[in-house]
Amino acid sequence: MKILVTGGAGFIGSAVVRHIIGEGVDDVVNLDKLTYAANLEALAEVQGNPRYVFVKGDICDASLVRSLLEAHRPGAIMHLAAETHVDRSIDGPSEFIATNIMGTYSLLNAALDYVESLPAGERETFRFHHISTDEVFGTLGAEGAFTELTAYDPRSPYAASKAASDHLVSAWGHTYGLPVVLSNCSNNYGPFQFPEKLIPLMIINALNGTPLPVYGEGENVRDWLHVEEHAEALLLILKRGRPGHTYLVGGNAEMRNIDVVRQICSLIDELAPESPYRPHAELISLVEDRPGHDFRYAVDSSKIREELGWRPRLSFQAGLRRTVTWYLANRSWWEPLFENR
Repeated sequence: MKILVTGGAGFIGSAVVRHIIGEGVDDVVNLDKLTYAANLEALAEVQGNPRYVFVKGDICDASLVRSLLEAHRPGAIMHLAAETHVDRSIDGPSEFIATNIMGTYSLLNAALDYVESLPAGERETFRFHHISTDEVFGTLGAEGAFTELTAYDPRSPYAASKAASDHLVSAWGHTYGLPVVLSNCSNNYGPFQFPEKLIPLMIINALNGTPLPVYGEGENVRDWLHVEEHAEALLLILKRGRPGHTYLVGGNAEMRNIDVVRQICSLIDELAPESPYRPHAELISLVEDRPGHDFRYAVDSSKIREELGWRPRLSFQAGLRRTVTWYLANRSWWEPLFENR
């Protein structure tokens, strides 16, 4: 199958592209606008592969998307292109509305016209996979977990824009018969993550000896999912997920933010013994909490486990060690990004 991946130069998107090409079966057309958080270096291992094509462009450009669909005739679309950083959405929500809502709307229209032009057999096997976030569900108390039946309750402009895009995709499936499948994931981490997110920011700040800012008292809880395991789950959902259904993908690794940062500090103490900033935990600095900061996210992944046989294999401790090791070994990748944030 040929798969059109939108946002394939981003953090999760690039992991998806690497995974698909690495499987050695499917072809990829990667459409990415190359905004600040995208990086083609994350795709160096697939550059030049005859099953991989990169196109620089915007999902809001309807004529470009239509021309790509006509030229490459994909059997599926994996839609990952999005603005994703909550803090940026609070400071300036307009780009989130444009990309996450209007971009998804434009892509859906182009996909529907394309699918309707396909022969019956190809139309039945086509899939539009929309990749989203658990943040659309709002916040949890000390107990419980999000499921596919949890009511939407987004709290930030980012979450609201993703909730809107989820609803659009679902509506195009119900109203127009577009064969869609949706997934909502917990917090991702791993290699090639842009330094504005919690884990890479803490690693890089610690290595530079600068404060490690933790919102509030650090009591907010997130479920952590390694990006490479997420990529495996996404391809599985695309190929075996039931049309019209949503699948939640979590890492089964709930952790308070303060504990995540302390584990990072401990790992850097161990893996970078030459650092003059040891013990790195002394760099932790509690700062004013983010507006509307959701207290806790937790994901019940029983549906994807029972229906598709997927479950996370990597523990958070092992995944975090692997991630810290990667950032230590790849300063040449993140140092220019960090300096130009």
